[in-house]
Amino acid sequence: MLRPLLAATLCTLPLTAAAEETAKPRQLVIVSFDGAHDNRLWVKSLDMAKRTGAHFTYFLSCTFLMTKAGDGRQYKAPGKAAGRSNVGFAQSEEEIAERAGHIWQAHLDGHDIGSHACGHFDGSGWSKADWQGEFSVFRTALENAWKTGKVADKEPAGWQDFVKTDILGFRAPYLATSPGLVPALKAAGFTYDASLVSKGPAEPDGRDGLPRFALPLVPEGPTGRPVIAMDYNLFVRHSMGVENRRDSAAFEDRALTAYRQAFEAQYGGQRIPLELGFHFVEMNGGAYWRALDRFLTETCKRPDVACVSYAEALQMPELQRKELKQKKAAGAAL
Repeated sequence: MLRPLLAATLCTLPLTAAAEETAKPRQLVIVSFDGAHDNRLWVKSLDMAKRTGAHFTYFLSCTFLMTKAGDGRQYKAPGKAAGRSNVGFAQSEEEIAERAGHIWQAHLDGHDIGSHACGHFDGSGWSKADWQGEFSVFRTALENAWKTGKVADKEPAGWQDFVKTDILGFRAPYLATSPGLVPALKAAGFTYDASLVSKGPAEPDGRDGLPRFALPLVPEGPTGRPVIAMDYNLFVRHSMGVENRRDSAAFEDRALTAYRQAFEAQYGGQRIPLELGFHFVEMNGGAYWRALDRFLTETCKRPDVACVSYAEALQMPELQRKELKQKKAAGAAL
């Protein structure tokens, strides 16, 4: 009796492996926030995540962990005067302490904290050494956040370990990169970059030896003209970058339609991860944050959908399997 059973089991093994190879992957939805400064929006986004079951990536600008009168005086971005920042600084030590608490809570909740550099400057002309200097300032600012906020006694026991080992990803301000960026990211221990733009949803590009994600162009509006899937780009498209609260509901509906259509195209198709980018600014009366909330509420609990951070996505079999195929293909090409 055992021999037929064993033969039957052995016969099914290749079929099982083949089934795993061809099984349709889950649809990944990756939402990220640039800046990560406004404490009110930290609360709002963390609440949104709990209600929808999503995990986010927060790309933090480090000048929001220093005041202008404090460490901001010494901060000097490559090619800039000391004390300069395109996005400003924290307004008070109390604000920094509160922000550090939100960052830690996000970490505990399973979110991904990444780097958005410090003063939000265009790094398209920066060298490897320039980027490394900016990364060093970022790490020091994060290490010292509780001390800078005058609440060193409240620093969580695992904070320094978190700063050392869990800041895995980076997005360049203005999505402005240079040839020196990837070598600097590797040297600093980052495991992925999210600074690219693609013609549509795309797998991360690993040709540089570092996974690089891209915000996609997605059809939007009555004519379906492509736009980068980021709130700022919708803001410029809808109101020429000028705040317009009067038409906020219409902008919300247009954004939601674009998110839905981009999702459905992948969910019913190749299931390439869908990446959506946002800022810690509620543009056009909060239209794009409301659209995001509605989209995640209706999407994240659908079958075969996972709303995850960039760091989580890299660990998921959907991307690991594709990365293995890419490596095999590259090996065959050699």
